[in-house]
Amino acid sequence: MTLVARDISKVFAGRGRSAASVHAVREASLELAPGQTVGLVGQSGSGKSTLARIVLGLLPPTGGQVIFDDRPTSEFGRADWARFRHQVQAVFQDPRQSLNWRLDIESIVTEPLRNYGVGDRRQRHIRAAELLDQVQVSAKLLARRPADVSGGQLQRVAIARALALAPGYLVCDEPLSALDVSVQAGIVNLLLDLQQTQGLAMLFISHDLGIVRHLSDRVLVMRRGEIVESASAEEFYAGPSHPYSRELVGLTAAPEPSAAERPPADAAGTAGTVHHTQGPPATEPIAAQEKGD
Repeated sequence: MTLVARDISKVFAGRGRSAASVHAVREASLELAPGQTVGLVGQSGSGKSTLARIVLGLLPPTGGQVIFDDRPTSEFGRADWARFRHQVQAVFQDPRQSLNWRLDIESIVTEPLRNYGVGDRRQRHIRAAELLDQVQVSAKLLARRPADVSGGQLQRVAIARALALAPGYLVCDEPLSALDVSVQAGIVNLLLDLQQTQGLAMLFISHDLGIVRHLSDRVLVMRRGEIVESASAEEFYAGPSHPYSRELVGLTAAPEPSAAERPPADAAGTAGTVHHTQGPPATEPIAAQEKGD
């Protein structure tokens, strides 16, 4: 099973009579094979999150197609989308915005299981404790509310939720940027451990090239909606070929996209709950963070 985005474009209509359309993504392609981590890097407004949401089926593309297990998702029926959701899950930027604060931690972690009718109440409780153990937090958190949990713990809870259906693929959209630097290393090590022990494939989206270097087998660089470079991590860090990539690696100030080139904030997707804009059934968004009591 391979997850492929082929020649994806996304255009958002301008707001107001005179507003121009925004080309958030321009013929971008990527391929994520089982067990592989692909790092997608670029500055804010480059289209990374929009591409991620299209890959997840949360936004429809204007052009191109997402292919999973050799079938375009545009041809999926309800049962196909259910299978896709079992296999492809997401970890978003800020769990304080992407998780449901009205629920306790056990309800948050087991919600995907309830949505898909997996197990009875006792079995789901056991599974929730197992998942918290996998992300290295105490099962004592199960009875707590998100407001009573630290940011690092809450991101780990969100990762546990993403793992509830035992997916093969995780799309991690800036999962560290809402965390303190002191917490980030623990999450990176957790993701590495999960990849190695569970054979997860990950699309890891970040503006931090140091973290991407630590995690990724392959690196894609996105600028103004386009993939401008694609290379193995070893080749990329030995010497990127595109001038923009060299600016990023050299830690110099690459030019920010102009306001006209940026996607609308709600379309490009930063932090926050994703609102589904098309038919496929899905669990609510998921997210990720650090060790706890």
